[in-house]
Amino acid sequence: MARAAHAFLLALRDLPHPRVLRVLAQSLALTLLLLAAAGAAIFFGARWALAHWKWLDGAQLDMAGVLIILLIIAGSWLLFRAVAIVVIGLFADGIVADVEGRYYPAAAARAVDVGWRQNIRLALASLVRLIGGNLLALPVYILLLATGIGTPVFALFVNALLLGRDLEAMVLARHPDRPRFDRPARWSLGLLSAASFVVPVANLLAPILSAAMAVHMLHLGKGDPEI
Repeated sequence: MARAAHAFLLALRDLPHPRVLRVLAQSLALTLLLLAAAGAAIFFGARWALAHWKWLDGAQLDMAGVLIILLIIAGSWLLFRAVAIVVIGLFADGIVADVEGRYYPAAAARAVDVGWRQNIRLALASLVRLIGGNLLALPVYILLLATGIGTPVFALFVNALLLGRDLEAMVLARHPDRPRFDRPARWSLGLLSAASFVVPVANLLAPILSAAMAVHMLHLGKGDPEI
């Protein structure tokens, strides 16, 4: 965990860098655009279905529209991480290359270029793992609802495992000759990343922060940069 904390602090220091801020703005804009487009499609599709099949009409339809909007807002908060991780996957190579170039130039010189096709594959694989992992955990989420706090704690555990795997795959794509992270390193990386997605406002920075943290986790111990 000490190694992950060191990587987290280094990643925080990366945030004000101009190139990182540019990628942050691009990825955040695309994430919000996708969420807005999905929300609009769900809203108008649901309204059309209710009116077309005459399940509701008049005031009931208007009330249903308000309820749909509230559900979309709640769903957007829950889906933000999924969309953000997919979007950041599209920009991943640029972030990783930038952090490596400034902190670990020798490693950056040996890195393999990752094309947009592989970035898309990594992003889609991340999305599949996210959906599949949480669907498998859904029965446990439901059982733990009675505990009050059990569901969010278990969700943090599940998503820490998934995020650690995704972030590891993202940085190792540039360094296929490097060994995989050990389990404690992958777990601590995923846990800090998953926790950053839970905190309001900070979750907007979480995708970039997680990507930079993964780079430092890969290279720490080989000429550690100072905090």
